[in-house]
Amino acid sequence: MAPAVPLALLVLVALLAPGLGVAFPGCDYPAHLWCSSKEIAVACQAESRCANLSRPAAAPVELSLYYESLCPACRRFLVQELFTTWLLLPSEALNITLVPYGNAEEKNISGKWHFQCQHGPEECLGNMIETCVMDEAKSFSTYFPVIFCLESGSSVTKNLEACLQVYAPQLDGSRIAACVQGDAGAALMHRNAQLTAALDPPHQYVPWIVINGKHTDELQAQAETSLLGLICRLYQGEKPDACGGSRALKAPSSCRR
Repeated sequence: MAPAVPLALLVLVALLAPGLGVAFPGCDYPAHLWCSSKEIAVACQAESRCANLSRPAAAPVELSLYYESLCPACRRFLVQELFTTWLLLPSEALNITLVPYGNAEEKNISGKWHFQCQHGPEECLGNMIETCVMDEAKSFSTYFPVIFCLESGSSVTKNLEACLQVYAPQLDGSRIAACVQGDAGAALMHRNAQLTAALDPPHQYVPWIVINGKHTDELQAQAETSLLGLICRLYQGEKPDACGGSRALKAPSSCRR
């Protein structure tokens, strides 16, 4: 009679050679499928080996940026920190909301919204262009490269056509222009004004960075110094490859009210 094979050895063989199909009674699945679902893992007594089933999917870090299109500190943060971090991290780790308005003011005159911006009428136009691009594109992965192009270029207000050609040729520039010049753009900008006014605590400068619904001086400083490092620390899921390390690039700055 052949000697009995220890159960532990059978399990080891099954894990190392999944095609052999060695399993526990009641487990009719090859070893490479044991972690494919909770039910199969239980049937095959493999729960302790299935790390992917032991924890739910982590929520992305939520970042909201309240900014102005011509504020130098806003442009620097968006181009050097936010865009590069977004490129490096998967979408399941970071979700971004952009609100271009900042320290602007609005007035309703004869039923129409009018805006005054910290850096003048051109900034109001830049805010409006970026807001209308977002509304037209809908998808963040479509409009963020366009906004990056505008903010990193020589002119936020004059380079829309070129930026669309490079980053989003599928978008209709004439529709965006109609939004900017019409009531739709004013309504969208009014919504940005409401979102900015609802901040708690109220914003004191821009860029104003909100992480997971909170703004603190510490979070602001960490985001401006090394946003990638901050997001990597806050994300509770399996760390992306880009989280292997990041370093500070600059001192924080802002455009105060």
